[in-house]
Amino acid sequence: MVRSMTGFGRSKKEHDLFTITIEIKTVNHRFAEYMMRLPKQYVHFEEKVKKRLSKSIKRGRIEIFSAVTKEGDSAKEMVIDWPLLHQYYENMKKISEKYDLPGLTVQDLMREEFLYIEESEVSTDEFEPLFIEAVEEACQQLVAMRMAEGEELKKDFLNLLSHLQSCISQLKEYAPSVVLKYEERLKKKMQEYLSGELDESRIAAEAAIFADKSDINEELTRLQSHIHQFRQTLETEGSIGRKLDFLLQEMNREANTIGAKANDAHIASEVVEMKSLLEKMKEQVQNIE
Repeated sequence: MVRSMTGFGRSKKEHDLFTITIEIKTVNHRFAEYMMRLPKQYVHFEEKVKKRLSKSIKRGRIEIFSAVTKEGDSAKEMVIDWPLLHQYYENMKKISEKYDLPGLTVQDLMREEFLYIEESEVSTDEFEPLFIEAVEEACQQLVAMRMAEGEELKKDFLNLLSHLQSCISQLKEYAPSVVLKYEERLKKKMQEYLSGELDESRIAAEAAIFADKSDINEELTRLQSHIHQFRQTLETEGSIGRKLDFLLQEMNREANTIGAKANDAHIASEVVEMKSLLEKMKEQVQNIE
């Protein structure tokens, strides 16, 4: 199964006390590189998140974003600074007695200095399972997207391989005529120089040398073999991007050799077309896991 390295997944999990939002984004990278942005109090989950994602993602730059928001009054608690309140009460009572002031009321004591709101800590036992579940769900969405894009890339590869195979077939059919054309040109030149007297054995020897130097059958055979391996690899499970990249390098090497041997405009034209197809495939394979 071909997988793209580009993908996105998002999950939102709600609890009475908190809401967890996880977003995972992946882009191209030679290896697996993780970048996590977790709330400070939950950074210890990083290894668990990485371990889970590594089961499904083998290559790419993986960015994980998370947000945790507390919900409702149950997530907050009113805290009273009793020592400070007691000091205030005792001092105000003395003042009231000394200056014969009215007695203190509860309203007098309800001051901001003594009261503040504190967010209660969420139990790890409650938080962790839901957090990992959110990561799991976001990862599943991400993988589904990578697989869908990978299928489109596979179709594109198969189309380009078919065009490449067509170029090879045309070259195989056309290549023998190159030697015949060379032999005809050689005969014509020798007739011009030797006034019609031809040394057939010499012409045959020269043609044989030319045929050996310009023979591209070996390169075409290797190209076909690489195409076959490329097709097989597209059907392989796991991380296949590097192998596909290697095969493309080998195909490009064979195309360059054919171009170097080419002594014919038609062959040179087909080589240009092949290299154009290979370049398109090279760009696409950079996004394969």
